[in-house]
Amino acid sequence: MYQRHFAFTRLPFETPEQTGELFESNARSEAEARLAHLIELRGIGLLTGEPGSGKTTVCRHVAAQLHPGLYRVHYVSLTTGNVLDVYKAIAWEIGLPVERSRATARQAIRNEISRLVTEAGQLPVLVIDEAHHLRNDVLEDLRLLTNFAMDAQQRLCLILVGLTELRRRLAMAMHESLSQRLVVRHHLTGLSREEVDVYIRHRLRLSGCELPLFEAPAVEALFQGARGLPRQINRIAHYALSAAAIDGAKTVSAEHLQRALEELRP
Repeated sequence: MYQRHFAFTRLPFETPEQTGELFESNARSEAEARLAHLIELRGIGLLTGEPGSGKTTVCRHVAAQLHPGLYRVHYVSLTTGNVLDVYKAIAWEIGLPVERSRATARQAIRNEISRLVTEAGQLPVLVIDEAHHLRNDVLEDLRLLTNFAMDAQQRLCLILVGLTELRRRLAMAMHESLSQRLVVRHHLTGLSREEVDVYIRHRLRLSGCELPLFEAPAVEALFQGARGLPRQINRIAHYALSAAAIDGAKTVSAEHLQRALEELRP
């Protein structure tokens, strides 16, 4: 409805179709630099953040920058079962036949990792998204995938991505072995107040609008309501634009933002 009202060429707060359209926030730039460093080190890393902070976006953007001839990125998400279930998910992603035992599955994955490194000259990068859902025994077993030649060789980069609670879990005594192997730990934060204003203008510009549609009090309300989290900003801004269009307004006011927040409130 509001696309026609504001003469947008497309909906401004949908997920960008191209990585080149992503907003270059300070938090995202730092997270990507940390992950790039992790990949160079070929170790285990941890990326955490609140829901909607952009963790998956960061991982996918970093992966898109890697040379396909030198790196092989594998992405696994929503692994909630036991160790064998997780290994099956990894094997399927890598393109291996599914094994029936945990030991056989692990060895098959390790063999494929070694083959990629020694024969294809590629470094495997395994991203486990939604890793806060992993059971404790799964987290410990995943560590074994990175053990090659008594730790003398690093043949796999493993990135665990999850909510803040994963960071707290890995600090527990039962995960000390895995925690000691983490070479990079990073918590992704939201946008600052100043960045929210720039972010809104960036998204509007991609939709063909150069006008400052959001009034200053509305931007402040948006920042407070979304806590700087990009996904929340997108949702709230979408509803606020709808409220403004219904009123026939030319700009989005703080009242429109409040109506959007009330509509989204559970």
